[in-house]
Amino acid sequence: MADGATENCGLFGVFGCKDAVERTYWGLYALQHRGQESAGIAATDGGSIISHRGMGLVVEVFNEEILENLANPAAIGHVRYSTFGPSTILNAQPIVVAYAGGRMAIAHNGSLVNALTLRGRLEKQGSIFQTTNDSEVLAHLMAHPPRAGKPDALKRCLRDLKGAFSFILLTPDEMIGARDCHGFRPLCLGRIKGGGYVLASESCAFTPTGAEFVRELDPGEILRISGNGLKSETFCDRRSVRPKHCIFEHIYFARPSSIIFGEVVHEVRKRLGARLAERFPVDADVVISVPDSGNSAAVGYHEESGIPFDRGFIRNHYVGRTFIQPFQVEREKAVRLKLSVVEPVIRGKRVVVVEDSIVRGTTIRNIIRYLWDAGPKEIHLRVSCPPIISPCFYGINFPTSGELLASHNTSQQIRRYMNLTTLGYLPLKEMLGCVSKPPGHYCTACFTGRYPVRTKEMSESLRRGRQQPGTVPGEGKAGRVK
Repeated sequence: MADGATENCGLFGVFGCKDAVERTYWGLYALQHRGQESAGIAATDGGSIISHRGMGLVVEVFNEEILENLANPAAIGHVRYSTFGPSTILNAQPIVVAYAGGRMAIAHNGSLVNALTLRGRLEKQGSIFQTTNDSEVLAHLMAHPPRAGKPDALKRCLRDLKGAFSFILLTPDEMIGARDCHGFRPLCLGRIKGGGYVLASESCAFTPTGAEFVRELDPGEILRISGNGLKSETFCDRRSVRPKHCIFEHIYFARPSSIIFGEVVHEVRKRLGARLAERFPVDADVVISVPDSGNSAAVGYHEESGIPFDRGFIRNHYVGRTFIQPFQVEREKAVRLKLSVVEPVIRGKRVVVVEDSIVRGTTIRNIIRYLWDAGPKEIHLRVSCPPIISPCFYGINFPTSGELLASHNTSQQIRRYMNLTTLGYLPLKEMLGCVSKPPGHYCTACFTGRYPVRTKEMSESLRRGRQQPGTVPGEGKAGRVK
């Protein structure tokens, strides 16, 4: 239901377990919220690496026969939402390559901000790329003659990459997890009772696969899992390890049950909602959420404010992208197909609506319009993060700045555009007060425009993205929206 903030990718891998492929399938199923465009699994028995990839949801890409053909004691998987490169089968992952160092499968979550520069350099040196995604850059760096087959090849290659990456790599002998020096994207380790280890983007994928949470990988860490057990090493200098965890994982992307950056996501979201109630109190009759990502924050708002919480919307879980896409349903109809208003909860009431974020504003505007049809007295929108004013270059598919509603509009202009009684965004300082680590440990570039890693490629993209925005209806030249 997000109006522009789309998921990035989800990673899952199992090593040392006879039903590794089946567990990987269920792990990807649990991570489906992180990507719905394509899915893939690569597996090995210690010799060759075989794989299967396809467009669509996990349940659409795999069946029992395919999983049986893949069956091996080590496997990695990937669900994708394109943040770099178009949505085609060519860009589906894991990528499987054969080079001088052997065979390898690569699954990547994040976005490399120097990918085009590295690609251009490698192509001049003779590399022939098969995809348009940034993940393939690592394969070509590994295959480059000065590094191919060297014991420290992976370390040296990872040092060349700038931006956000959590990788799971699979060779015939081992499964490898690696996380960038800032730890933008999550990656965690689990243990299977009876033997075997698991790597996953989120700990929520451990429950259906029978694994127990062990720990998160550290920023800058390489974790090798083989028949000899675990081996941890760091590929970057200690001075380069500066945590910049993506705060949006807590706000929207991660499942509420996951442990991300050392905290249970549901608890963080409840604190965000409680802080909203403190910062923007209002006399109201009921608190509702925009399902599902606003649910936890709405509970926090209810508990802090004492205003009763109820279900104002019922979500139709059987109307998904596979139905919407073929019929090209416009946004307002899509909202009405996915959400049903519970009119007795709304009619004649002063309603607080809790939402996690506003990106373009188109979907939430249609939701508010739909809500007014149910006859409330007032609608007060509370957003559990600050206004989003800048695009993300680290693995979230935010629009350009010209398309971001808050980039060119004040809160009052947005309130009028949305037809709201009141509107409250949680300020940056108060949002950061709801998480346990120091404020400097989080990336907040989408709220501030201050990027912890910046390249010429990014600067050019930002320049192109500052398009002339459109005008908010009824606002004239003073209020603008795309």
